[in-house]
Amino acid sequence: MAPTEVLDRNAKQNHPAKPRRTRSPQRNRDHSRPGNQPQPPESGEARDVSGIADVFRDKMVLRVDSYSPGPDDVAIPAAMVRRYGLRHGDAITGSANGATLTRLDTVHGNDPEWARSRPEFSKLTALFPQERLRLETGPRQLTNRLIDLVMPIGKGQRALIVSPPKAGKTMVIQSIANAIAKNNPEVHIMVLLIDERPEEVTDMQRSIQGEVIASTFDRPPSEHTGIAELAIERAKRLVELGHDVVLLLDSITRLGRAYNNSAPASGRILTGGIDANALYPPKRLLGAARNIENGGSLTIIASALVETGSTGDTVIFEEFKGTGNAELKLDRKLADRRVFPAIDIDASSTRRDDVILHPDELLAVSRLRKALSASNQSATEQLLDRLSKTQSNAEFLTLLLRGNAS
Repeated sequence: MAPTEVLDRNAKQNHPAKPRRTRSPQRNRDHSRPGNQPQPPESGEARDVSGIADVFRDKMVLRVDSYSPGPDDVAIPAAMVRRYGLRHGDAITGSANGATLTRLDTVHGNDPEWARSRPEFSKLTALFPQERLRLETGPRQLTNRLIDLVMPIGKGQRALIVSPPKAGKTMVIQSIANAIAKNNPEVHIMVLLIDERPEEVTDMQRSIQGEVIASTFDRPPSEHTGIAELAIERAKRLVELGHDVVLLLDSITRLGRAYNNSAPASGRILTGGIDANALYPPKRLLGAARNIENGGSLTIIASALVETGSTGDTVIFEEFKGTGNAELKLDRKLADRRVFPAIDIDASSTRRDDVILHPDELLAVSRLRKALSASNQSATEQLLDRLSKTQSNAEFLTLLLRGNAS
């Protein structure tokens, strides 16, 4: 026997191997300690919750704090969704235990059983806008008076505000929202701001009477698209209840960019780097605007950015240009001359305005457009000067029909 083998055997006899330490399964998979993962409120502590139902990864979640994901959101069990026929955008109240909704109290303020028999938005009959949303609120509110003349808005309108940068788009949106809130208090107003500056969001919240939903530019594109989809689904649920809803979107261009950046590539790229499939979701959102027969209405007024120097923005605008039934064009040259509202009258109009305008008003507006198009002076400046000399649009149009407006 070799000397080294004798030494190895003696070493093993004098120093036996230590038993291998084993860890219990509980210690190996203990995720309950702080810092391992975020924990929901402890089970057994029921709390009242309310929020908007959202769909996330094929599951329904109750957004408690706002339209954005938050730490207090709770999961809605699939069995509860099937039993009551819950839908994306439902306003829900109930009780949660931990991170799960355990009791459903109301859906849109009604008994949960009611939700099972409500109509579906996609099956409602769409009509042309028939009831007018007047914006005129006073003699000095020339923005609203001018829009009433060149682009009358009806309940269920699908309108585009086509604007270059720094042409007064935000002021126009605020004027429209406040005018509708004053003249039509029964209308639910929603302002959706996508990829916006935080200070602009604050200004909008303090300037209008309505619900402001925003996703600022420091958020990822997927959050922009998620908030937009939740907002439009919320509006659809209100229309199913018979409500009139006005959604002002700023802007459809930035929403198109967000879908382009977050959607999976289809392999078909348009000019400007826009994926062909990325424009379908915002087009579907804009197409939701409609007047419902024997029901409510969804009016969508969306801004579209032009003359930004981006080929992609031009492609997005061209895709949406034919989808609206009303268009308000803002002119950068007028804005540079400090003429506000900087509305290009010749390029602004409403399709089938004969349905929502009184015959006398329609005749007067037709005469007004002919007179302005024949004049060498700027039509907008000329019309603003005439409006400032009257107390209302009715007075101005009456004088126009008599041939005394000057």
